[in-house]
Amino acid sequence: MPQLTVGDKAPDFTLPTLDGGHVTLSEALKAADAGVIVYFYPRAMTPGCTKQACDFRDSESSLASAGYSVIGISPDKIESLQKFTDKESLNFPLASDADKEVMEAWGAYGEKKNYGKLVRGVIRSTVVIGKDGTVKLAQYNVKATGHVARLRKELGIDK
Repeated sequence: MPQLTVGDKAPDFTLPTLDGGHVTLSEALKAADAGVIVYFYPRAMTPGCTKQACDFRDSESSLASAGYSVIGISPDKIESLQKFTDKESLNFPLASDADKEVMEAWGAYGEKKNYGKLVRGVIRSTVVIGKDGTVKLAQYNVKATGHVARLRKELGIDK
């Protein structure tokens, strides 16, 4: 599936979260003032994914003040997400896309370079969805370190 671009309608999804819950994009958009930041990451508790999740955790209040909520999506099982959330005190929902359908629909799963080799896997990505359900910002192959700070600048949260 091709990657999303600015102006595209974001595909809706419902995915399982911790404690038997679920998250649905359309419901999250109704609750958000400005929009929803959906980020895709390869695997919980790995160094890069931990850095990125902790950066989102530490930025949650400024993102919320600007009207944005955050949803993290990976192919991890719920049990792994629970351990990750508990260990890192994450304050936003993590969702499991074990069959990778949502990641594929959003262009966040496919061929990528990993240590110089072409492989299939999760493409670290962040997509900002506006209140109207359209893509306001789409970033693929992002680096975990410093990504959230750059995102906050691009959203006009940090001047």
